[in-house]
Amino acid sequence: LKLQFLYLIAYCRACRGCLTMPGKQKRKEDDAEQQRKRQKADEEAAAAAAAQQQQQQEAEGEAEDGGPVPVQFLENQGGLKASDVKLLMDNGFYTVESIAYAPKKRLNGINGLSEKKVAKIKEEVNRIIPLGFCTAKDYHEARKNQLSITTGARELDRLLGGGFETGSITEIFGEFRTGKTQLCHTLCVTCQLPVDKKGGEGRALYIDTEGTFRPQRLRDIAIRYELDPEDVLDNVAYGRAHNSDHQNELLIQAAAMMAESRFALIVVDSATALYRTDYTGRGELAARQQHLAQFLRALTNLAEEYGIAVIISNQVVATPDAMPGTTSIKPIGGNIIAHASTTRLFLRKGRGENRICKIFDSPSLPEAECQFAIFEDGIGDARD
Repeated sequence: LKLQFLYLIAYCRACRGCLTMPGKQKRKEDDAEQQRKRQKADEEAAAAAAAQQQQQQEAEGEAEDGGPVPVQFLENQGGLKASDVKLLMDNGFYTVESIAYAPKKRLNGINGLSEKKVAKIKEEVNRIIPLGFCTAKDYHEARKNQLSITTGARELDRLLGGGFETGSITEIFGEFRTGKTQLCHTLCVTCQLPVDKKGGEGRALYIDTEGTFRPQRLRDIAIRYELDPEDVLDNVAYGRAHNSDHQNELLIQAAAMMAESRFALIVVDSATALYRTDYTGRGELAARQQHLAQFLRALTNLAEEYGIAVIISNQVVATPDAMPGTTSIKPIGGNIIAHASTTRLFLRKGRGENRICKIFDSPSLPEAECQFAIFEDGIGDARD
């Protein structure tokens, strides 16, 4: 019995050893595997942090350079995913600036974005885009970088302080045959000139609401400036708006195009024609003005985001009850379009091909006027 007992103990020890040794080996392998996973996770986290830091620096660099920051920079920041960025782009937000300028309620209206996610987006945007105060000196230095696009007429450029200002809306209004559309055509060419030739070195976008756009005019003007007519036409994006809603939709497409390539000019000729037909009577006046205000606000945002010149032409209405000695016409759109436009120019007919431009309203230009002329090759200096 004693021998059997000793044999049993030896057998159990042998079995335990057989079972225990593989268990220890497996635990060692599991520990090594866990360590490899942790190391890989740490490396991925470090790489993601480095990429995020680089992305943040690039975004801050874009903001400091004055250029728009693509909305893709928000990806993987503050818990934002690629799907969130796609939702923003699907709803017309192609730059970080466009999100910064938009009210929070508009972001909350995007299906798929919760209020908590919108708050995160706003928090990240505010870290990239400065929205606080700056000194007047800093703002003055920033405005020195704004370009002016030549009109093709020296006296008109002098009247405008160098040309049409970028980063804001300029309204030109007047009766028919006063040169509004011809001036818009000329600007579509001159905006493609180099900066040292008073151009914007960018493309033009033309929204036509009256069907008056003529590509042949661009070819004639291009020859005057020694530009390739085919290249000039390729650098002008043309859209024919058929109603006021379509006019707004074209601006969303414009934002997507501007995020892909350099534009220097937006022309809307005219901004108010479709509103006069889509909204009739005093009963729809409030709705018309609200819709027009949203359109103009979208134009202002594009001007500020991309640093482009925005030119809108406007129709006029006669005022038979005007006092003697005062003008008998006034631009339509009321106070909405008056407040949205930074500079307002009043065009009227002169003698022959000559036209007269008057500074109707401007925060920096004095009230004055000059003459210019319309020729086969665009706008030029008036002739006696």
